[in-house]
Amino acid sequence: MQENRDYYVIERDEWNAYLTNELSNRQVTITDQQLERITSLNDVLSRKDAFEVYKPLTELVDIYKQNYEELTRKRDRFLGISRKMPPFIIGIAGGVAVGKSTAARLLKIFLSQVYPDLNVDLVTTDGFLYSTEELERRNILNRKGFPESYNMQKLISFLKDIKNNVTNIQYPTYSHEVYDIIPGELQELVNPDIVIVEGINILQFPSNTNIYVSDFFDLSIYVDADAGLIEKWFYQRFELLVDKAKNKPDDYYHRFSKMDKPDAIYYAHKVWQEINLVNLEENILPTRNNADIVIHKENNHKINQLWLKKY
Repeated sequence: MQENRDYYVIERDEWNAYLTNELSNRQVTITDQQLERITSLNDVLSRKDAFEVYKPLTELVDIYKQNYEELTRKRDRFLGISRKMPPFIIGIAGGVAVGKSTAARLLKIFLSQVYPDLNVDLVTTDGFLYSTEELERRNILNRKGFPESYNMQKLISFLKDIKNNVTNIQYPTYSHEVYDIIPGELQELVNPDIVIVEGINILQFPSNTNIYVSDFFDLSIYVDADAGLIEKWFYQRFELLVDKAKNKPDDYYHRFSKMDKPDAIYYAHKVWQEINLVNLEENILPTRNNADIVIHKENNHKINQLWLKKY
C-alpha cells in the first residue's frame, strides 16, 4: 500500500486482500445478465470486477454505515430524543462517461442483498437540471452540466427531506432520450433507508447557495480516470448513442445520425473541448479530494486503484 498526504492508495491486486468476510452471512451475488443490464453504454464491468472490487467496497460501506448509526444513536440519546434512523446517504461523483452510473447501480444491487430488509434507492442528479426551456431563458444552454445549470435549492431541499425522514419524496424525471426534464413526470422515494445519489455535480460548491450538497452525504465516492481516457470514452459513447438512435426520430441523438459522420464527430469534439473538458477541469476534478473513496480507472475501464481518505 502506498500513501500520499490525503489518501491511502491501494493497488487492485492488493485491494481484495482486505476483504474480511464480515458479510459472509449476507452473501452478495450477481449474474452476467444483471451485469449486462446495469453496465452503462461503453462501460466495461465483469463479474471478476464485481467481486474483486465491489464486494470489498460493499464491506467498507457497511463499516461506514455502522459508524454513522452508532454516532446517530449516541447523539439522539444525549439529546433525549427518539426517532427513526435517518437514511444513510452515499454520494457518487465523477466526470461524464467515466462509469459512475455503473458503479452506483452495482453498489445498489450489492447493498440490497446485504440489507434485504432495508429500502435501497438510487437517485441521479440529472432530474435536478433546469429544463431546456429554462436553460434557454437563462441563456445558459451551452453550460448544461455546469453548477449553474442545476436547481440546487430543489436538490438541497430534496436531501433535507431525506434526512428528516419524510416518507414520500417526489423528484423530477430526466430523459436521456429527449435530453430534457419530462414535464409532469415525477419519481418517488418511499421510506428510504439507504440512498445512493449519483451525479457529476454532487461534490461541487454551487455558486447560488451556501450549503454543500456533500454536507448530506455519510460516504462519498469519486470515480476517476485520466482526462484523455474520459475523452476517448465520451467519443465512443457518443457514436454508440447515435447508432442506437438512428431509427428513433424522437431521440435527441437521432439528428446526428442524419449528419455526415465527420460532421457528427466534429460536433462531439466541440462539445468535449468547450463544455465537458472545461467542466471537468474547473468544477469536477477539483472536488476529487472531497471524496472519502476514489475508484481509479485505466484503459478499457479497468479499475487499477482504490484510494481511501486518511481523515
